[in-house]
Amino acid sequence: MDNFWKSKKVLVTGGEGFVGSHVVEKLIERDAKVSVLDRSQSGNLKKLEGKYNFIKGSCDDMETAEKSCQNQDIVMNLAARVGGIEYNRTHQATMLRDNLLIETIMLEAAHRVRVERFLVVSSACVYPRNCSVPTPESEGFLDEPEPTNGGYGWAKRMAEKEGQYYAEEFGMKVGIVRPYNCYGPRDHFDPETSHVIPALIKRVFDGENPVKVWGSGSQTRAFLYVEDLAEGMILAIEKYPVPDPVNLGTDEEVSIKELINKILEISGVKTKVVFDTTKPDGSLRRNSDNKKAKEKIGFTAKIKLDEGLEKTINWYKQYIS
Repeated sequence: MDNFWKSKKVLVTGGEGFVGSHVVEKLIERDAKVSVLDRSQSGNLKKLEGKYNFIKGSCDDMETAEKSCQNQDIVMNLAARVGGIEYNRTHQATMLRDNLLIETIMLEAAHRVRVERFLVVSSACVYPRNCSVPTPESEGFLDEPEPTNGGYGWAKRMAEKEGQYYAEEFGMKVGIVRPYNCYGPRDHFDPETSHVIPALIKRVFDGENPVKVWGSGSQTRAFLYVEDLAEGMILAIEKYPVPDPVNLGTDEEVSIKELINKILEISGVKTKVVFDTTKPDGSLRRNSDNKKAKEKIGFTAKIKLDEGLEKTINWYKQYIS
């Protein structure tokens, strides 16, 4: 069986981060020649030392970006400023500015040195609050993005458009993925910027009693395990390098109330739970229509939530708590 990735030169921006490190691992397993552009080495790839090229620098600096893209076959642009619902809500300008800069500079740099393929990593945050659920890709530009993620959502919409226009004007092969809520080992557990699963795991192991959960608990999400997401990204730029967005998600949907109960059960921690209804729920439901991913790139999520939570909690207990 042909290995598309064998000896391919691949630059992964943000490759030392949560999702990026899993992508780098999978690319190296496929015999790609991987370079990573990131601000610092996080330790996430320590066991792969010597198997990839690390470039220290920022993706919002054109000189660094252009040098990093030189002689690469593929750029997978995973670098981003990310945060949880409260951070996004109170830093709308920051989220818009920083993510637009990263995408614009990396895409232009890749074009200047004639990189053949470029992966735009968008987000489910492009979708409006009142979108259909499960949400098809066709609703990505309807109305405004969910207001609590407005700055980030607009930055990701513009990233998609930039990818589309660079493909049309310059003939680049550009793929676009829209990941849904992701979690797993190496996630961000800082309460200022973390998403719901790492935030809840940290609160449980910090001994918070009662555990305070934002919103009513009735809002539902579909959580994608990080190794599944990494696989989906790699398949997308290999099999569907056209500027047509593809959702990367799972069909398994769960309420936040069910989620915290699963975390408590797996953790073996007995504590009370209080839902703070003065805090926003965000979208009432969020789940993706995954038909296009199956059709275009042969992607289906493999790790069920219970298994993924157990892996994540075990990693947290070993490395963080």
